[in-house]
Order: sequence, then structure tokens, then C-alpha cells
Amino acid sequence: MLEVGIAILVFVALLLCGVPVAFSVIAGSVAGLFAIGSLPMEALSQQSFAGATDYSMLAIPFFILTADLLFSGRLGAQVIGLATRLVGRFRGGVGMTSVLTNAVFAGVSGSAVADATGLGKVMIPWTKRLGYPAEYAAAVNASSSVLGVIIPPSIPMILFSAASGASVASVFNAGLMPGIVMAVCLMFGCWFIAWKHNYPRVKAKLTAKKLAVDLLIATPAILIPVVLIRIFLFTGTATVTEVSVLAAVYAILIRTTMYRDLTWKSFVRSIAESAASTAVVMILIMFSAALSWLLTIQEAPQKLATALLSTTDSYPLIVLFIIIILIITGMFLDMAPAILLLTPVLMPLASAIGMGTVHLGILMVCTLAMGLYTPPVGTTLYISAGIGRVGINKVTRELVLFYALIILFVLGVAYLPGLMFIPA
Repeated sequence: MLEVGIAILVFVALLLCGVPVAFSVIAGSVAGLFAIGSLPMEALSQQSFAGATDYSMLAIPFFILTADLLFSGRLGAQVIGLATRLVGRFRGGVGMTSVLTNAVFAGVSGSAVADATGLGKVMIPWTKRLGYPAEYAAAVNASSSVLGVIIPPSIPMILFSAASGASVASVFNAGLMPGIVMAVCLMFGCWFIAWKHNYPRVKAKLTAKKLAVDLLIATPAILIPVVLIRIFLFTGTATVTEVSVLAAVYAILIRTTMYRDLTWKSFVRSIAESAASTAVVMILIMFSAALSWLLTIQEAPQKLATALLSTTDSYPLIVLFIIIILIITGMFLDMAPAILLLTPVLMPLASAIGMGTVHLGILMVCTLAMGLYTPPVGTTLYISAGIGRVGINKVTRELVLFYALIILFVLGVAYLPGLMFIPA
């Protein structure tokens, strides 16, 4: 275990010094391998490449491309318009519109960062123009954008499936209800804050004719999660990679035939930005796989499980311990490396207390998602604050109620899986 301790110490030290996560991870792996001394350094590079060879990983660039193609066109504006008509006239309806729009696009992108950036550029300025504080607009966008990693398709769920061996379809299926429950929790938070501060409502007429037109135009976005995910993937007609390719082709077709707003220039830009985003994710996957391999050969997960179970065998206490580990880790690590590093560590512990692999995966994704809008490394928090041109501290204070609601939601996922249709 000394070698593992050295690897983790180097990793954390470099992370605190501001070294990018991927390079901190691989440096820790190299240090740990040097400490072992009996293994060739070539093994590290082999394990790094092995982490990126899973067939399901091919789905990541195509889901990112699909989201970029749809966000940059007229369809994004149409979905926002539909959400505004449905909930805009209620107290807190402006925030609810952001949550509802993120919930719809969560079934397309699989990425919280894509949602926070793509929708934030539209929703935050719009919310500010309606007289809402910039910190409120940023807080709603930062928290609701994480629906992109909980409502399938979800890139972190794909990574968990690759790391644990669980079926992608099973994990996606289990993530649907928690995603809906989380959206409801966030919408309640929007209503409460708006009621407390007497924020204005949006004057959006809801007539049968206008609703029908909005639904007709926004239907292409809704069909991606409904048809491609629910039918093709869950019936076994297509794999997650094949579904991701179909989604990208589908996005290109509706942009060129229905909306007719996809130019060659915008298509090339979408390809380039999607490739850049994929490269960031893949280098994290590769280097995290190397560190996970080092932990595995030193039997660190099994030793952690044995040590913890020797102090208590209480299911609620061990689950609470897992949640605390995930919350703390999520505050400092992005979801991709956190999932790839913690999955082999927590699986023996979850297995020992009778928690199913799919249940563990959903708990990990839902809990680590909080870290995306929690200081000091909250990605969607910084993106939203930047778009809203407001200080991080102000946005964080506005997020307090959302933190409380999501912690209750996480506890529900952990202890009441049956209510959320998660296999226990």
C-alpha cells in the first residue's frame, strides 16, 4: 500500500499546484510504478491505451457532435420557446424554463459542460433581461446543466459501464427516473427562490394552437431520447455506439432538410469543436486507466473494503461513507477521472454490502454531478459565472438551496432505489 500512497500523494500535490488533472494522474502513476520497482514502465503505456480501446467509447464523440449540431441551430431556440410557454407563466417560471430546456437537451448531449455552455449563452442573458439577478441566472444554469450527465445518454454512465463491466443499456435505463426527480427538485428550488424574492413572471400565452406549433417544431429534439435511446438501445436493436452515430446523422438530416440552417462552415466548426472536446475526455480516460490499473494490482480496493468492513457492517453507514467520498472527490476532480478512478475502488465495497453494480453507478453519477457546480473546481459553476459576468462567491451563495435539495435527492437515490426504479 506504500506504493499506492506515493502515487496518490504525488497526484494530489500536483493537483493543488495547478497542474492539469490528466498530467497529475499520469505523474502519480509513474511515481507509484517507480516505487514498486519490479514492473516495466512499458506496462503503464499499455494500460493507458487499453483504457481507450473499449468499443462503447466511440459513442462519446458522436454524442458530443450531436449536441453541438443541435445547440447551434434554430432547434435550440424552439425548445426554449416551448419550455417558456409550458412553465414560464408560473412563479419562478424563468428558472423552470432553464431546467426544462436542460432536461430536454440532456437526452441529446450526454455532457453537462456542453449544456452549460450551449444553453447558458442563451438562457443567462435572457434571464437577466427579464429583471432577474445575474447570480440567480448563473446558479440555475450551473445546477440544471448537470441533468446532461444524469438523464441518458450520459457520457459518465458510458465510462462507468466501461470501468465496471455493467450493461450501458441497464445503466441508461436506471438513470431516467433519477434525472426526472432531480429536475423536479431543481424546479421546486426555482419556485421557492422566486416566491421568496417576488421575482417577475414571463408573459407567455399558452394556447392550443401555439403549443401545437411549438411541439411540432421542437419534436425532432424530443425524438432523439425517446426513439433512438428508449427503442433502439433498450430493445437491443443497436448498441450505444450505433445509437450515437444514428443520433449524429439524424441531427445533420434535420438541420439540412427541416430547418435548412446547416452551412458547410458551421458543420466544419462543429466537427472541430467536438474533436477538441473528445480529445480532452479521451486523455483523461487513458491516464486514469493507468492509475486504476496501479490501484488494482496493489489490491487497494479490496484492502479498503476489508478495513472499512472491519469497523462496521452497517449498510446505511457504509453507503453514507461512499457518499461522503464521492462528494469530496467531486469537489476536486472532474467526473471522467473520478468515475474511472473510484469505480474499481468502490465496487468491492458495494458488493460486500449487497449494493448492485447499476445502483452504485447511478449513485456515483448523481453524487459526483454535484461537484460540477461546487467550488473549488466546479466546471459548470465557472462557465455559468463567466457567461453571467458575476463573481463565483455570489453564485455559490445563490446555490445553497439547490445544494440542500440535491443532497436530499442523493440520499433518496442511495437509500430508496425502488422509488426511482433503480435495481437495488
